[in-house]
Amino acid sequence: MSIPDHARQRGLSLIEQIVFIVIVGVGVAGVITAFFVSTRGSADPMIQKQALSVAEAVMEEVQLQPFTYCDPDDDNAATATSVAGCAAANENNLVPEAVDVPPTGPAETRLGGDRPFDNVNDYNGFAMGPGISNLSGATVAGLDGYSASVTVANQALGGVAATESLLIAVTVTGPGNTTVTLHGYRTRFAPNALP
Repeated sequence: MSIPDHARQRGLSLIEQIVFIVIVGVGVAGVITAFFVSTRGSADPMIQKQALSVAEAVMEEVQLQPFTYCDPDDDNAATATSVAGCAAANENNLVPEAVDVPPTGPAETRLGGDRPFDNVNDYNGFAMGPGISNLSGATVAGLDGYSASVTVANQALGGVAATESLLIAVTVTGPGNTTVTLHGYRTRFAPNALP
């Protein structure tokens, strides 16, 4: 005897409903876990943005410096056509200025320190922090948890020789181990331009 169509049950059985709930529950748990991991692993957007702003400001400061053959205080700085044309000190090395500046030259400084910053390569090894200072030496409010460092190295760029091009790397570290590193180049396109 066959059961008429109107007497058959319609809908889901209890087993089917339980299986559906388990599958949906596992899927929702996976999505929530993914959101939690991505939120926990990401840096605070404000800290990331501040670190990037500091790195951009330091990079701009470095790149705006001249990249001359001679120290800007050198008597031949405006006329030298190579490092051999410098009277006393050339800017072809990446050593602290105190080593390659003429001993009678004025003491140019950044942030009231004893290190001159009158050429791009003078920033090699520069570091500040904790706390970020402006050019006049005043600490910028709200940036006391940040540190910045700069490295400058000779690096060929396309058809430009390594002695005529510098790779600048600015690294800023902020709260929560947030780190931003910017790389930029500076070529010796105006070797006699003085500050």
